[in-house]
Amino acid sequence: MVIKVFLASSSGSTAIKKKQQDVLGFLEALKVDYAPLDIACNEDNRMWMRENVPVEKKPTNGIPLPPQIFNEESYCGDYETFFDAKEDNAVYAFLGLPPPPGSKKREVPMEEFNGDEHTEEVGGETGEEAAEKAAEEDVAAEEKVAEEEEAVEDTEEASEDTAPVKEEEAQEELEDEEAKGEDDQQVSEGEEDLGSEEEEELRQLEEEEEGPEVTEQEEEDE
Repeated sequence: MVIKVFLASSSGSTAIKKKQQDVLGFLEALKVDYAPLDIACNEDNRMWMRENVPVEKKPTNGIPLPPQIFNEESYCGDYETFFDAKEDNAVYAFLGLPPPPGSKKREVPMEEFNGDEHTEEVGGETGEEAAEKAAEEDVAAEEKVAEEEEAVEDTEEASEDTAPVKEEEAQEELEDEEAKGEDDQQVSEGEEDLGSEEEEELRQLEEEEEGPEVTEQEEEDE
């Protein structure tokens, strides 16, 4: 397939010259093979171009202006439609050519550019972009799992740190209770000793009181 670009080499219009240079420069940048056909110096080229440009694409006066672009016998469009395709990154679809390997965007069918309206191309992911996205998701998942495991470990460590403290508190309470019991026992023993002493003193006092009475009775008997 040969891309034909109809040009006017001797055109006096600066705008037409600029448009022609823009089209040729962009095709060269894309390394697209094309054939420039001069309509100023070749009557056959001029007549062929005028006859093959669709009626609906011709201006009001019926004479299409260069540049006009064809893919073999198929009409692609004029400069305006070419510019729209370039802005939409869909020049290959505009030219009716398959996109090169590794193209990141799906081209819009050429028929849409040749109509009155065309739809914007839809972006698509390449295999490399999809792989990068999947790798990012895997990393995020691994980080989440690591955070959860770290949280569990922190909880277990906190529990282990709290357990000895609770055991120490329980041991201290037990020792306090034992010490309190010993004090109570000592107090009880002291009270028992005090009671025995008081009884002994009372008994001695009673004996002393009874002693003199017996002595006086004995003296009277005598």
